[in-house]
Amino acid sequence: MRATVVDLRYKMNTILKALERNEAVTILYHGKEKGIITPVKKLVQKSMTDHPFFGMKAGEEESVEDTMKRIRGARY
Repeated sequence: MRATVVDLRYKMNTILKALERNEAVTILYHGKEKGIITPVKKLVQKSMTDHPFFGMKAGEEESVEDTMKRIRGARY
């Protein structure tokens, strides 16, 4: 969508609707492009089970505490 500076003032509702449709709005001043307003990218809710490490050691007998101690090693 293309909008002038006057449109920003008097037709803001139309511009906001265009942003809701994920359209970028090009701002014109005296017929020349001055900037672009882009819609905010929406965050996608991910499940914990989608993480690549989820269930990685499901069949292993070692407890979580023992695994962490082995990975971290001695502190001194």
